[in-house]
Amino acid sequence: MIIFFCNRFILVLYFLQATRGSVKPFVNFNAKHDAEVLRKAMKGIGTDEDAILMLLAARSNAQRQEIKAAYKKAFGKDLVKDLRSELGGKLEDLIVALIMNKKHIVMKISRLMCLDLEYGSKLEKDIMGDTSGHYQRLLVILAQGNREEGVDESRVEKDAKELFAAGEEKFGTDEDKFINILGNRSAEHLRRVFDAYKKIAGCDIEESIKDECTGNLEALLLAVVKCAKSVPAYFAESVRESMRRAGTDDETLIRIMVSRSERDMLDIRAIYKKKYGESLYSTIQEDTDGDYQKALLYLCGGND
Repeated sequence: MIIFFCNRFILVLYFLQATRGSVKPFVNFNAKHDAEVLRKAMKGIGTDEDAILMLLAARSNAQRQEIKAAYKKAFGKDLVKDLRSELGGKLEDLIVALIMNKKHIVMKISRLMCLDLEYGSKLEKDIMGDTSGHYQRLLVILAQGNREEGVDESRVEKDAKELFAAGEEKFGTDEDKFINILGNRSAEHLRRVFDAYKKIAGCDIEESIKDECTGNLEALLLAVVKCAKSVPAYFAESVRESMRRAGTDDETLIRIMVSRSERDMLDIRAIYKKKYGESLYSTIQEDTDGDYQKALLYLCGGND
């Protein structure tokens, strides 16, 4: 459950935010022509993986949906099914992820965007059925998507003191206080609270959460804090962890590279280089290989 809800809910909550992506809409785009190129790459003996990955990685998500429709119209076949039959392994997973439309990505990843009442209702039902306790309560609050807006100057100091009193200052932890404040305040407000908290507690809020909470709730609260501070920084850390652990977490790597390629990949790259002293591009080169590596590097967009 921690993999499903903690890492992925952050991805979905920020999926539709457009900032600085490495993938842009292709100029002189022609969906019918691209569909024909893909068909040719898969027809006959052998598959031209290079042609497939270079084309799809260079198109925006919206353009890929047009290609999928043009492919169906021209050849009477489902593009995703044909790709699955011709490809395999990690490259197949990545290419299929590229073909998914935004709505499907949101629903498949975790349905935590709460785009309408139907999504929200189904999501809350899933959460209630699969989780429990304080972890469940925070997930439900986040799923509502009803964060307050702006900074309430009159509550910044108050919130910081309440968080301190709920944890470091007492024996035991008032988890509900952490959940209410971190789950409902705006990112801008929380950044101010975190600054005030450090002055009061003498440590960062993350340190207190690690001391006061455990398990899924701890991981989820830390993810909320990190994203309130910087979404690109959160994903830079997540993509680093996906490749620097014992064995690559390809599911997480693919999910981040595909979903952020049109959003804030340039920001993620810059933070990654500054924090780890090497480029994201070079890390991908070291950790992956073959056509799978080529596709990831294309989505990365360059070597810093």
